[in-house]
Amino acid sequence: MQITLETKPYATLEADALVAFVFEENDPIQSHLLDIDSSSSGLLKKLHTSGELTGKMLEFTLIHAPAGLAVPRLLLVGAGKRDQFSGAALRKIAGAAARSLKSKGVKKIAFLVGENDANDATAQAITEAVTLANFETDKWKTDKKGDKSIEAVLIAGYPDSGRAGAQAAISRGRTISDAQNFTRDLVNEPSNKLTPRILAERAEAMARESGLAVEILDERRIADLKMGALLSVAQAGPEPPRVIVVTYVPAKPNPNAPVIGLVGKAVTFDTGGVSIKPADGMEKMKYDMAGGATMLGVMRAIATLKPNVKVICVVPSTENVISGSAQKPGDIQTAMSGKTIEVLNTDAEGRLILADAVTFAKQLGATVLVDAATLTGAIVVALANINVGVFGSDQAFTDKLLASAKASGEKMWQMPMDDEYREFIKGSFADIQNIGSGKGGGSITGAWFIREFAGDTPWIHLDIAGTAWNDEAKPWLAKGPTAVALRTLVHLVMSY
Repeated sequence: MQITLETKPYATLEADALVAFVFEENDPIQSHLLDIDSSSSGLLKKLHTSGELTGKMLEFTLIHAPAGLAVPRLLLVGAGKRDQFSGAALRKIAGAAARSLKSKGVKKIAFLVGENDANDATAQAITEAVTLANFETDKWKTDKKGDKSIEAVLIAGYPDSGRAGAQAAISRGRTISDAQNFTRDLVNEPSNKLTPRILAERAEAMARESGLAVEILDERRIADLKMGALLSVAQAGPEPPRVIVVTYVPAKPNPNAPVIGLVGKAVTFDTGGVSIKPADGMEKMKYDMAGGATMLGVMRAIATLKPNVKVICVVPSTENVISGSAQKPGDIQTAMSGKTIEVLNTDAEGRLILADAVTFAKQLGATVLVDAATLTGAIVVALANINVGVFGSDQAFTDKLLASAKASGEKMWQMPMDDEYREFIKGSFADIQNIGSGKGGGSITGAWFIREFAGDTPWIHLDIAGTAWNDEAKPWLAKGPTAVALRTLVHLVMSY
């Protein structure tokens, strides 16, 4: 799909449809819409007077053969109240417009930007929106009912003085959204098509194509490093584990910046092990590698954006399955750090593999850490599928990430990490146990378990269990993987 900044007057644009945004105001017919209304003998004002065109969020009004325009269709999209308009809102409405039009077979879409919104952020948001909207999760269907995909997008309405910045913003937005779609494609793969070894192969291919350093640790190297927590999860399956290490080294590193460690859980399928999950919904457990896929997507993006900070990405990958060799509740494992772990529940496996990955990231030189994982059902109880749960050991670092989330339009909510919760994972027969003592706070105790291995290194845990997957399609996004947190993490890295 091509995305370009169009220099022609919008009335002469050659496209299958023109999209214009309408705000919910007393008089929504403003800016370019006034000229369109005049050309159509006051049609837009008549629609507003009749109540058909109000500007309410995601309200669509499709006009065929609009007078005064070269395009055969004009789609007016409600953008909501002006004082509530944001990049996140724009991504939703632009993405919804793109998906609505492409469902009608539209191949080439022009977006008309009002003079008050013709800035770099708008160009980037529209680019991200349409790139994400064009992605479908029907890869493995043989009957796709015709190729309904967008081939070209034009962004019009920018003055000459703003074109250079907008063009750079389009390039930046494409880099980030392509990385999101890379992540979404990985997460969407069924477990028989994406085993730990295949994930490692795809990560290695991405890294080499992007000019990043990459190393894949096989089961022998993992054993040599004494990653006992990871090996305990992997011991049941015929598919051996892998640890993926991708490193970005800047040409001119900022001497005041930390070395950022990104750690992502990549359980390519999770049965729960001996503590088996219910059958209902288990098919979704192919997405239990979303944290790892997200971190790989972040690395893909920063390879192009080139921040002046070193980033080390560590992705431990395994299956969590059942066999005669599976670990059992009550087993005690020794992690890479030397800490002993009493495994009370084999379905709390993500924190086990992250324990060794966090230790390894520190050993490789990371001075701050962020991990992302589909870790707990408890975070869904707490925050539903709206907010990512954020847990941090260093408030200044956590505030920086939350600022990046706000700037990126991703909803995240900081959860408590009081010292009292640490007592919930105090082990009876080992140093720590892998689930809490039954007093609630499951997402917090899961985070505390990982924090034990981060130690004094500033650390943030993102629990994306409720937000990494859409059970139903959104008007702006297909059903399935979301690549949540990728935009935030790219912004965080670039902020250094």
